[in-house]
Amino acid sequence: MAEPLPDLIEEIVTESMADDPATLLAALSGQDEVYIASLLESLPVEERLAVWDGISRDRKLDVLVEMRSDPREILIDNTPHNEWASIFADIDAEDLLELLDSLPKRLVDMAYESLDSKERKYFREATQFPDNQIGHWVNHEQLVLPSNAKVREGLRLLRRDIPQHCDSIFLVNRSGQFSALVKISHLFNAQDHVSLFDLSEENVITIQGADDTMNASLLVQRSGLASLPVVDENNKLLGRLDVSSASELVNEFYERQVMASAGMDEDEDLFSPVAKSAKNRALWLGINLLTAFMASWFIGLFEGTLQQVVALAVLMPVVASMGGIAGSQTLTLIVRGLALGQVTPANLRALMVKELKVGGVNGVIWALVIGVVAYFWFTDAMLGLVICLAILFNIVAAALAGVFVPVILDKLKIDPALSGSVILTTVTDIVGFVAFLGLGTLFLL
Repeated sequence: MAEPLPDLIEEIVTESMADDPATLLAALSGQDEVYIASLLESLPVEERLAVWDGISRDRKLDVLVEMRSDPREILIDNTPHNEWASIFADIDAEDLLELLDSLPKRLVDMAYESLDSKERKYFREATQFPDNQIGHWVNHEQLVLPSNAKVREGLRLLRRDIPQHCDSIFLVNRSGQFSALVKISHLFNAQDHVSLFDLSEENVITIQGADDTMNASLLVQRSGLASLPVVDENNKLLGRLDVSSASELVNEFYERQVMASAGMDEDEDLFSPVAKSAKNRALWLGINLLTAFMASWFIGLFEGTLQQVVALAVLMPVVASMGGIAGSQTLTLIVRGLALGQVTPANLRALMVKELKVGGVNGVIWALVIGVVAYFWFTDAMLGLVICLAILFNIVAAALAGVFVPVILDKLKIDPALSGSVILTTVTDIVGFVAFLGLGTLFLL
C-alpha cells in the first residue's frame, strides 16, 4: 500500500531521508510514476534533486512525462548529459511531444534520434499541429483493418494486445481514409464470413486534427465510446483520442482556467526561484494596481462628500464587495459556457435577461437587508435608503457586466478567465462607488 504523500514528504524534508538512498529507494519501490512525479513537485529544490538522483534511470522518463513543465525543467537542467542516452532508450513520439517544451534543442535532437522510423513519422505528423489542436496529441495505439475485412480477421486481430481504452476497430480504405467504426462487442455473436462494415456504427463522429483540444475531448467524453478517430483534412486516419487522454486534457484546461484567474501559469513550480515567481506575478499586480488607481480616482471625485458624511466611507467596502461577488458568480458561469461552446449569439440575449432577473431579485433582497442594517447602525433613514439603492444598482450592473465582459474578451481573442475578473472588479467598484457616493451627495448633503 502506498505511503500517504504528505507523510513521505515530511520524512524526506524533516528526517533527511533523501540522504539515505537505500531507504529512499525502498520507499519509492512499487509506487507508480504519477505518485513519484507528485512527490518531486512537492519537495524543495535541494531535496527534489536528491530524490531524483535516487530514481533508477529506466523510470526517469516516465516520471518526467507526468510532471509539470516548471519543476520538470529544474530536473532536466541538473541531469548530467551522459545520462540522457539511457533515459531516452525507450522514448516514443508521445513522450517526446509531452517533453518538447521543456527540453533544450540538443536533447530534443538526441531524443528524436532514439525514435524508430515509425515513431519519427508520428512525431513529424504531430508537430504539424500546435499543441492547442488535438492532432498534436493523438494516440497511435489502435486497432485498424481494411474496409473489406471480415469478422474472422477482426477476431484474429483481437488475439494480439488490445490497447488501453479501446473498444472499437477502425476501418480504412486503401488510401488510409477512415470509413467506419465497429464495436468489438459486436464481433463475438457474428458469423466469421460477415463483413465488418455491415456491423459498423451509424453516424460516428470523427475528430479533425485541427480541432481545439477541449472541444475534441468533450466529444469523446459524450460519445459513449472509449475513443474516437482523429482524421486530417482529407479524412485520412491520424490516430485516436481515448477517454483517458480526453479527461486529462479537460482537467488541464480547467486547472489552467483556475490559475489564469489569478494571473498565473498552471505549470508554475511550488518552489520555483523567487526572481522567476516574482517576475511572473509582477505584471498581474501592476495591472491590478492600475485598476485600483482608477477606482480611487472616481472616489476622489467625491472627496467633499466623504469629508462631510463619514458613514459613507465606512459603508463603501460593503457596496464594492456585494457587486464584486455578484459579478464573479455570473462571470464564472459565462466563462464556463464559453469554454464548453454553450454561449452563442443566438442565446446571449436570453442569458442576459435571465442574469438581470437573478441580479434584480438578489439586489432587492440584499439591498433591503443592508439598508435596514445601515439604518439601525447609524440611525439615519436616508443613509439606509442611499446604500439600499446603491446595492441594488450595483448588483444589477454586476450581472450585466458578468455577461458582457467575458463575451467581449472572447470576441477579441483574449482569454476571459485571465482578464475577466480584473476588468469585472474594476467595473463593479467604479459603478458601486459612483452610485453610492453620487446618491450620497444628492440625498445627504
